[in-house]
Amino acid sequence: MSERSMPLSWRKETKPHKFCPGCGHGLVLKALGMAVDSLDIAEKVVFGCDIGCSLLAWDFFDFDTVQTHHGRVVPFIVGAKRVRPNLVGIAYMGDGGAYAIGVQHLVNATMRNDRIMVIIVNNTVYAMTGGQMAPTSLPGQVTETTPKGREPFREGYPLRGPEMIASFAPEGAYIARGTVSRVRPLSHVMERALKNLLDDRGISVVEVLSTCPTNWRTDAEDTWKYLEKEMTDYFPVGELVSS
Repeated sequence: MSERSMPLSWRKETKPHKFCPGCGHGLVLKALGMAVDSLDIAEKVVFGCDIGCSLLAWDFFDFDTVQTHHGRVVPFIVGAKRVRPNLVGIAYMGDGGAYAIGVQHLVNATMRNDRIMVIIVNNTVYAMTGGQMAPTSLPGQVTETTPKGREPFREGYPLRGPEMIASFAPEGAYIARGTVSRVRPLSHVMERALKNLLDDRGISVVEVLSTCPTNWRTDAEDTWKYLEKEMTDYFPVGELVSS
């Protein structure tokens, strides 16, 4: 296939991505790219990435892309969409950016039903800064800041973000959770989320369960077990709000 005949989002020089071995970010972005190409909307996309591991996606696609301050990617994409309503605005971040420093933006964008897509990569730790406890760290999970495991009576319980915003999401919103262990179904979820924007129905929020063997300190087998068993037991995969 010549470069000219390639889907627009694939048109870039070949190079390895910048994520750690075994990281799930590359699979999340692959699923997004498949959805964008399926809908043939690459030329309309403005892609915003947050600080954290998500910032390494800044040159992954041939999209108009911006890197924002930590936790502020949602309001940036909201602003871009309001100035240029024809754009397809995608805000990409980790669970820390979405559910800690940036949670107020996620809540308010959902309440306003802003016509943007929010992708939240949930790997249960603050990965780029060394593996500290995150809002999504599971009960008993060992992190750099919970060496004896997360104790809910001390550190609280993990936040189920999609369930939280689904409780007050306006009509027309699309809210779902997928996993990097099922990339093709995840791409279908991404496609439905993007169609929700193209139909001008409302906000689309997709959380994706992802892997972080570097900070989990797991081998390939234990990484997959943790994702497929412990994480999916606590964070069920599926559509929570669908028009």
